[in-house]
Amino acid sequence: MEISAKYLYVVLVWVLWCTLHSALISITVTEFAKKKLGGSFRFYRLFYNVVSLVTLIPLVYYSHMLREAPVFRWEGPLVIVQVFLLVVSIYLFVSGGKHYSWARFLGISQVKAGSSLADSSTFVVSGIHRIIRHPWYLGGILIVWAQDMSVSTILINMVIGVYFMIGAVLEERKLVIEFGEKYREYQQSVSMLFPWRWLKAKIE
Repeated sequence: MEISAKYLYVVLVWVLWCTLHSALISITVTEFAKKKLGGSFRFYRLFYNVVSLVTLIPLVYYSHMLREAPVFRWEGPLVIVQVFLLVVSIYLFVSGGKHYSWARFLGISQVKAGSSLADSSTFVVSGIHRIIRHPWYLGGILIVWAQDMSVSTILINMVIGVYFMIGAVLEERKLVIEFGEKYREYQQSVSMLFPWRWLKAKIE
């Protein structure tokens, strides 16, 4: 396989996975599934997670097999930066996870209660969500870049980074539909991924 073709293939399969992952959870697809499945729609979130995981495993394995010698290493003084990125990403995942229901995220709550993907009655902002709106997406972006990188790794990271940003935008649309003006006000006061508004307020 030519080097250029190898890079094209790995980018293509990641783009396809990201597209599938986003499409299955899009408003258009979930609303269609809700109409067609009726009461069985309570299994959709669980189905979505299983499909995502089953398709991700061979993709990660394939990407790992294509890795070549790194063109960038976190070494010397840069190790401090790498550790910082990892610590921040872990903090974002842990602090963000405190405000999510894991049973609902995995689809277990929906199966038990027959609720929809976006079945929530209240909108509460606390903890890390007062600083950024999507801590898990930012944590994901940081953690994929906090590793030694070959050319294929850099290309994959770029696809994943774009995917996270697009995913955040698509999720925002759902939240606006679900919470309306409350969420629009939240968007105006808290940054999406990078805490620009929070930093500006601290400096001022």
